[in-house]
Order: sequence, then C-alpha cells, then structure tokens
Amino acid sequence: MNRENKRRSFENYKNRPCEESFTCQVCGRLVTSENAGTEHRNHCPNCLSSKHLDIEPGDRAAECGGTMDPIAVWVRRGGEWALIHRCRVCGTLSSNRVAADDNPVKLMSLAMRPVSSPPFPIERIRELTELLDGSENRK
Repeated sequence: MNRENKRRSFENYKNRPCEESFTCQVCGRLVTSENAGTEHRNHCPNCLSSKHLDIEPGDRAAECGGTMDPIAVWVRRGGEWALIHRCRVCGTLSSNRVAADDNPVKLMSLAMRPVSSPPFPIERIRELTELLDGSENRK
C-alpha cells in the first residue's frame, strides 16, 4: 500500500473510531480496541509502547514509524491521566490518554520514576530540609 493510499485509508481517525487491531512492536502482544474505554487505541496496554504514526491525532502523516516509548505520566485537568511518549527515531513527544485496561503496575512505575531517581543525592534530603526550614540556626 503506497503512502497516499495508506493516509486515505486512515483519514478522519480523529473524528471516527479506530477499531483496528495491531501487534505491539515491543512486547509482541496482539492489541485490540476492546476494553480500552476509548474509541482510539493508540498504545499497547501491556507495555504502554506505541508507534509513531501521527503528526496531528489521527492523520497518519508521520513518516518515521519509530517506536514510541512511554517516558512519563501527567494528570490533565479533571484528573485524567495521560502518557507521554518519545519516539526512538526522531525524538518527537506526544501525549496519549490512559486507557481503561492499561497495566496499572507500569503506570505507577512511570509515575514514581522521578521520586525513585531524584536529581540530587538522596542522602542530602535531611540537610536540604534543615536549610529550608532554618532549623540548623536553632541548634
């Protein structure tokens, strides 16, 4: 299927459900739209990886087709969680809403990553806390 035909066959995914199944490039799982809780399944519920297909949601215009790794989660207005993906090939970042059947352990692991790997030595927390609250001056 050439690129133009491929693009036409995927047109308007933003405005209509995408019910196609795919095999995850990372873990090999067959991914279906069932149990996703959304009309647009765009990542594997097992490993949370995706494929770089879109420039704008649903347009299928991205040419690199690289694997999109889940690198973080963030909370949208209203409390909805979303995944941040980064393309291994071109570095593009994208945000995708979390699906109902996504692996909760993987989601929590992503959410806790900054806490488990702070940008400073963990041993300095007491020292930094004392500096911030001024308790070292009260000794």
